[in-house]
Amino acid sequence: MPRKIDVEALCADKGLRITEQRRVIARVLSEAEDHPDVEALHARAAAIDPGISIATVYRTVRLFEDAGILERHDFGDGRARYEAAPESHHDHLIDVETGDVIEFVDAELEALQRRIAEKLGFRLVDHRMELYGVAIARED
Repeated sequence: MPRKIDVEALCADKGLRITEQRRVIARVLSEAEDHPDVEALHARAAAIDPGISIATVYRTVRLFEDAGILERHDFGDGRARYEAAPESHHDHLIDVETGDVIEFVDAELEALQRRIAEKLGFRLVDHRMELYGVAIARED
């Protein structure tokens, strides 16, 4: 699992002005262990600072996304979900029954994707993979 990212530090690196409300939203994003949507971000931020409006969260998320600090995902549930822009690549497996998102890295899969691109005459420069599935019962 990728390590936690300090969103506030990324904001400073990008030269973004950090208001107290943006600082709270950045901290909530840094501490998120899931891929929250704006409503979840608002609930978490408002628990820290009740003065943070949902409009402020929407504006801040858009600002962070435009600055390359956040990545936006659509995992098929009709909601934009967010995560701090990862320092290293990872893929996602989405449980379509629960909505749980599992991050994973697989070197063999990465090599296969590069080979496929090369076979088709391309040098792979980036990709995003999302797998959708249902958990299967395991016999222990």
